[in-house]
Amino acid sequence: MRTVVYTIAYVALLLLRLPRFDVAHVFAASYFSFVIAPTPAVLIAKLYGKRVLLNYHSGEAEDHLRRWPRSTRLIFRLSDRVVAPSRYLVGVFARFGIDAEAVSNTAPLERFAFRERRPLRPTLLSNRSLESHYNVADTLRAFALVERRVPDARLIVAGDGNERARLHALAAELGLKRVEFIGAAPPDRMPELYGRADIFVNSSLVDNMPLSLIEAFACGLAVVSSDAGGIPHVVTDGETGLLFPCGDYESLAANVIRLLEDQSLAAGLINSARAACRQYTWTATRGRWLKIYTDMLGGER
Repeated sequence: MRTVVYTIAYVALLLLRLPRFDVAHVFAASYFSFVIAPTPAVLIAKLYGKRVLLNYHSGEAEDHLRRWPRSTRLIFRLSDRVVAPSRYLVGVFARFGIDAEAVSNTAPLERFAFRERRPLRPTLLSNRSLESHYNVADTLRAFALVERRVPDARLIVAGDGNERARLHALAAELGLKRVEFIGAAPPDRMPELYGRADIFVNSSLVDNMPLSLIEAFACGLAVVSSDAGGIPHVVTDGETGLLFPCGDYESLAANVIRLLEDQSLAAGLINSARAACRQYTWTATRGRWLKIYTDMLGGER
């Protein structure tokens, strides 16, 4: 019932407000959310003769486009420009005959204070939703291996989702002694959570351009992540972080141990990652967005 009421109100607002604008910048994710949010926005914008910029940001794009061709084909064809936050998604769209361009996500890096981590402590942070495709289960399995080698290691798990009960049960099954589930953390709490940890870990199976990695860079955490989707476009293995193959939790654990045993390596990765943050600021991307809007308006300003 809530979805029905929300959708009716949403469509009414689109009908009322879209006539006042020249360009509709429509954000899109995958599957059913694509149907209930971007689809009516694109259709109503074109009804009014407006230009449409479809900004698609989901790492599940390939599966979505393959499994839901009827609900996606028309919307992409009606969109005047398609923008994605990574070159990875641009490549996915190209395989389906869709022209797209990459403009990276931005993060409010001024909110995140950098802290030197020398020596690197065995305090790990996971900040992903507790859903199956983010595979936090492998983070727990990896931490079990880390805990055997480093008894004082700690893992903070931030996030909530459908996998919560299963992950709590898995932590008990693995006998984890120093794991803390804190639930969903609001954005204003994240700087404090990053400040508590020294290593950011991510074991997702499907991903695009997670802002949590960029935030970890800005705060000075060493990053160990799977190579899912567009992550290699954000984390350069051996330069700004350490990557491991999706589903290989033993490699995740080995990379964490490697950082703890090689403090020089950890410091180098952290410093390089901090420098890489500059490309994810509004200052770095503003000109690109303005050019896209100007082009869509035929050179008008």
